[in-house]
Amino acid sequence: MASLTELRYVVAVARERHFGRAAARCFVSQPTLSVGVKRLESALGVQIFERASRSEVQVTTEGRAIIEQAERVLDEMERLEDLAHTRRDPLAAPLRVGLIHTVGPYLLPRLIGRLHELAPRMPIEITEGLTADLAEQLEHGEIDVVVLSLPFEAPGVTVEPVYREPFTVAVPVGHPLADQEAIEPNQLAEHDLLLLGQGHCFRDQVLGVCPRCNDGRAFGRLQRTLEGGSLETMRMMVASGAGITVLPCASTWAQDEGTQALVRYLPFASDTPTRDIALASRRRFSRPQAIEVLARSIRETLPACCEPLSRE
Repeated sequence: MASLTELRYVVAVARERHFGRAAARCFVSQPTLSVGVKRLESALGVQIFERASRSEVQVTTEGRAIIEQAERVLDEMERLEDLAHTRRDPLAAPLRVGLIHTVGPYLLPRLIGRLHELAPRMPIEITEGLTADLAEQLEHGEIDVVVLSLPFEAPGVTVEPVYREPFTVAVPVGHPLADQEAIEPNQLAEHDLLLLGQGHCFRDQVLGVCPRCNDGRAFGRLQRTLEGGSLETMRMMVASGAGITVLPCASTWAQDEGTQALVRYLPFASDTPTRDIALASRRRFSRPQAIEVLARSIRETLPACCEPLSRE
């Protein structure tokens, strides 16, 4: 009969496509994991994996159904454990929170203190990543809730808007735009524009603000993509005079003294672009009270430039 441990082993191998990485993910040695996988294959009479090469493992056709069922069993087991915690105190167990890169560094410093006041026995386990990666972790039950930018939809997921955040333009002091009171979106295409790399939803939102920037090289100006970069990297580049960029307003509230005098933040002239930040959680998550406390904590600690949004 299969054990839960063996099911966790085969699911980990299926996701990592590598026995060594799967063992590290399960915090066991590779021989221990390999023995567990072979034991399960023997008990079921099915070969679940085949080695495509020395470095990669593939799931067999017969093994796919086994993996899918194992994921369901583990998900139900986790739900049983959550239900047990809920019976005692839904705010007395860790909450695993995922945040996109353009939200986490600016939200967390304001959020954690208030969250600790409202739920002192609920530690927060934090993961930062791209929306697609966090959505996959949410689907697989590896995190409980994701703080992300809308639009977002996924089967079996509840999405609750939490706040609306306007965008601002960051330009170097002394830049031709620095003397303006406000910026028209099309002006972005006339200057060196710094952008995050592919996969960041904020990059797509900025390009949506200025459609003329989509060709990558408008009016002879360079559109610089920072693959794997961050908003802070772009702010430093703006301070150095390397170009201009668009930032969510919350990121401008925590500035270091070294660059504060080197960057000017300008509003958009009209119809200020914004993004809506929301919480995404599995509909069957057994601790909705924890999600409610998280949403409340976020709304109560927003910078003044952001607008709290009520549950629809």
